[in-house]
Amino acid sequence: MNSAERRDKILEILKTEEEPVKGNRLADILGVTRQIIVQDIAILRAEGIKILSTPQGYILSSSDKGKYTKVIASKHYFDRTEEELNTIVDNGGKVLDVIVEHPIYGEIRGLLMISSRYDVERFMESVKNAKATLLSSLTEGVHLHTVEADSKEVLDRIEKKLKEKGFFVE
Repeated sequence: MNSAERRDKILEILKTEEEPVKGNRLADILGVTRQIIVQDIAILRAEGIKILSTPQGYILSSSDKGKYTKVIASKHYFDRTEEELNTIVDNGGKVLDVIVEHPIYGEIRGLLMISSRYDVERFMESVKNAKATLLSSLTEGVHLHTVEADSKEVLDRIEKKLKEKGFFVE
């Protein structure tokens, strides 16, 4: 398999997988080193393919998978984080990231890739174990989430539920 065929195969894998794929797994599947995968991903990105690198692995951007996304503004403090995230995933959404606007640094974005209650639980455990603060603590609880769903109707339902619970900022 030449390098162009290998990059085509990487794209094919990323298009069919619902969850991020680790570089080591791609390397094993394709019989190359992880460094070759890193180089191939860089070349694909240079060609305009939107591949995200997350702590869980590589994932194709939603816009390249036929999904719908919406940026939703929210405000709450740490004690309601789990409730907010569960509201989104329970209604069919996937939380791609969290974004805050910092007065000095501008936009700060953290990739989340949370799509289930299990992911929410793992995220909350990570925050507690690391004794970390959320990005939203920099902005008095105001933050944005990019939310992905299979349809516009699902995104509308998520927005409605967040409004009902007092999370939504207009």
